[in-house]
Amino acid sequence: MDTFIDDNGGRVTVSFQKDFFVKKASHVLVICRFYDQWLLTKHKERGWEFPGGKKEENETLEEAARREVEEETGALLTSLQYIGEYEVNTGEDSFVKAIFYAEAAYLEPKEDYFETNGPVLVGGDLLALRFQDSYSFIMKDKIVELALEKISLLQTV
Repeated sequence: MDTFIDDNGGRVTVSFQKDFFVKKASHVLVICRFYDQWLLTKHKERGWEFPGGKKEENETLEEAARREVEEETGALLTSLQYIGEYEVNTGEDSFVKAIFYAEAAYLEPKEDYFETNGPVLVGGDLLALRFQDSYSFIMKDKIVELALEKISLLQTV
């Protein structure tokens, strides 16, 4: 477990244990690969970030993760793995977001990517690149660093 303050002043607590928090996850964040590149989406307001969003009623977290990736990037996932979850507490409100790691093998071009401008493929050292201006504030906080560390550990097992 790790706790830090994000760029918006929210207290963020991260756990790599399922159902760690009292609140159930209602959002998803999908750390996504497309072959040897990171698959991001260009949010119309925030900039480049991993796909994600709110779970719809009667939808599982896994279904939400697959839907959000498809809506925001056109990608069809070949694998999806639960990594952990984090709670953001602003003092007035809080929510829990599930973190997944996914791999995609196909990008389907779309006319509408909902609240995004579609897929962005990034190669290289994402931990260093994510501080550039084109990236969303979400990419710059410790969640991305911790999730990538966890994914790296899982891949060496």
